[in-house]
This record gives sequence, C-alpha cells and structure tokens, in this order.
Amino acid sequence: MSLPDEYFRTLLTELTRGLPRQGPGSSEATLRALTMVGQLPRKPRILDVGCGAGAQTIDLARATGGDIIALDISDALLGEVEERAEAAGVAHQITTLRQSMFEMNFDADQFDLIWSEGAIYVMGFGEGLRRCYRFLKPGGSMVVSELSWLSDNPPREAREYWATNYPQMQSIDANVRVASQAGFVEARTFILPVADWWMNYYGPAEARMHEVRRRHAEDPKAISILDEIAREYDLFRKYSEVYGYVFYITRK
Repeated sequence: MSLPDEYFRTLLTELTRGLPRQGPGSSEATLRALTMVGQLPRKPRILDVGCGAGAQTIDLARATGGDIIALDISDALLGEVEERAEAAGVAHQITTLRQSMFEMNFDADQFDLIWSEGAIYVMGFGEGLRRCYRFLKPGGSMVVSELSWLSDNPPREAREYWATNYPQMQSIDANVRVASQAGFVEARTFILPVADWWMNYYGPAEARMHEVRRRHAEDPKAISILDEIAREYDLFRKYSEVYGYVFYITRK
C-alpha cells in the first residue's frame, strides 16, 4: 500500500475511528499465529510495531502475560490502546510509545517476540524484517501479517490497482525467501480468512461511507479519495481469492 498523505489519513480516520481494528484481522487469527510461535518465556518481552488501536496488543497481553511495548506514530491510536488496556485489565503490561518505526533504536537482543499486523508495509516487508532482526533475542520470534499475492496470475484489474497502491506486494513463496535472506528461519504461514477483512474492518468502515460522504459533499478532493477507498472494497469482493493478508511466523 502506498503511504497516504495527510488528507487521505484524515478521511480514513473518519471511516475507521473506534473500529475494532484499523486493518484486516481478528482475535482468532492473532491467537492462531501466537500458537505457531512455540514456547515463550513465562513473562516475555514483546514489541508490537505499528500497533494501531491495539486489538492484537490486548490479545497478546492476555495470552502471554508478557510486558509489551506498543509502538505507533499516532497519539490518537495510542490513546485508544491505553483506554482498551485499562478496560481489559492489562494496562500494567502495556507501555505505549509514540515513535516512527523508522526511528526505532532499541538495544540489540531485547525482545522475545516482535509482532506487526498489517503495518510492516510502511518500511517494506524485507526492510521491516531486517530492521527488527537485531532487536530480537537469539531464538526469538517475529510475526507479521503482510498483503500478499495468492495467485501466480492475478487478473489485470487487480494487478494494475496494486501496481499503483502497493507495487512491493509479493507472493507467499517470495516473502518466505525474503525472510530467509533477512536471517530468519522456520518461516510458517497462513492466509487470513476473508471474513476477517469484512467483520472488523471493511464492513464497519463501509457502513460509515454514506455519512462521511455527506459531510464532505462539497469537497471534490474528499469525494475522489472516498471513491478510491470504495473501489478498494469492491476490488476485494471480486478478487479475494487472488490476494490477501498472510501471517508469517519466523524465528531468529
């Protein structure tokens, strides 16, 4: 996905504010990926990169009992993480950190687990893995979800759309090779169910589309951006079998 400008982000926030997630996913998928990590220490140190509003952060805190740094660049989203953590009774496990993932400067060998759902694309899949590798303890795991091609021959409409919006998208096999080149071993994968796109993200956001359009009816630029967002929803309806989010579970 191309990095959006401030105007785009403002409209996307209107569509997604307060939603369970700011991208495709579910608690079930998060916990499935966690089971594939294997044995963790009794109280693991975890870094959640691009945590958003923290749905998966809360899930990880409950499931692992670990101490988590939830990193994001948005004060508003980090505020949601703190509110949700307090309500879930896990606030004592979670420390929020407002920082760009490009500026991460943790000491080497700090974390037992690094997690990033739907956010590593900001750095690029390979670059994100390489940057995070040094922060992991030997034997530590990294789990990311990444938009990936599921077909070797996607339809032209899908190819052209993502050539503009995320030209770095690769196949599962290609991403596994990238993980290996970054130094990771034992890469395992699974595809996020289509329902996880609609239940917590596309569906609720699409339901708000009419109201957001109404508020910006006199702003042609806003309407054009909203048309593009709606096109993304429609494209996935047509081509969910040829691209989707994939979890990659790897180990240092």
